[in-house]
Order: sequence, then C-alpha cells, then structure tokens
Amino acid sequence: MTTEIEKAAERVAKLRAQADKLSGPLADAQAQLQDAQEIEAARRAQRAATYNRRAAASWMERARTAAESGNDAHDRFLELLSQEPWFAAYVEYRAARYKRGHVVTEAQRAQTALGEPVTAPEQRWYAAAILEDVVKEVEKQAAEEGAKFGRQLAEAREAYVSGTDHDH
Repeated sequence: MTTEIEKAAERVAKLRAQADKLSGPLADAQAQLQDAQEIEAARRAQRAATYNRRAAASWMERARTAAESGNDAHDRFLELLSQEPWFAAYVEYRAARYKRGHVVTEAQRAQTALGEPVTAPEQRWYAAAILEDVVKEVEKQAAEEGAKFGRQLAEAREAYVSGTDHDH
C-alpha cells in the first residue's frame, strides 16, 4: 500500500510542478488582460467625454435641424389631408357648427339693437372624438419613429465610444 501512496505523491508532485510552471505565464496573461481592459476602459471614457462634449455643444443646432426636418412633411400632411373625403366630410360637419355660431351671434346683436331681451343662447362647442383618435394614433406612430431615431443615436454613441466608428 505504501507504493500506491508513493506513486500518488509522485503524481501530485509532478502535477504541482506543472501547475507552478504554468502559473507564471497564466498570471502574466491575466495581468495583460487586466491592463488591456483598463486601457480600453480609459479609451472608452475618453471617447465618451469627447462624444458628450460634441453632443452638448451641438445639441441646439441638431435639435433645430431635427425639428425643422418635419416642416415639409407637415405641409404635405395638410395638403393630403384636405384631399381626403373623410376629412372633407368632417370639415363640412364642423363648419355647420360655425355657421350656427354666426346665426346665434347675429340674433344676439339684432335683439340687443332692438332693445329686446337676448334669447339667443351662448355658442356651444362639442369636441369631436374622431380628433382624439387621430391624435392618439399620430402620437403613437410618432413616438415609435422618435424611439427608432433615439436607438440610432444610442447606437452611434456606442459605436463611437467603443471605437468602432472612426467617422466622428
């Protein structure tokens, strides 16, 4: 049984010697990895600071440009909207409310001019639910487009900070 112990002890000693032989290069490799990670973290921090300075310095112009990028679309929207049959019908419906308002105002003026008690009621306005639905859908789709643009900005920033985008 002693020979088995001696054999096992010799094997442990051999493996320990091999481990000691490899532990130096492993420690060196781990140190190199840590150094590389620290260097990359410093580079990322520097690139992030550069990106952030540029974003902070240029945000007003970029925000103005982004806001104005919708001007032509708004004009097209109004032009196309006025061509829609459902919109024309809605305008006709709402115009009837305005026409009623003019009749009531005319009656109020006439009664006042004649010195009669004013019996014509005050104008009543009713909100149309269709507008709320349209606005809700527009805001939903606009938020989706805005979020897509936000993701593109975040991706551009990450590409710059990570050093994969050399254009900025």
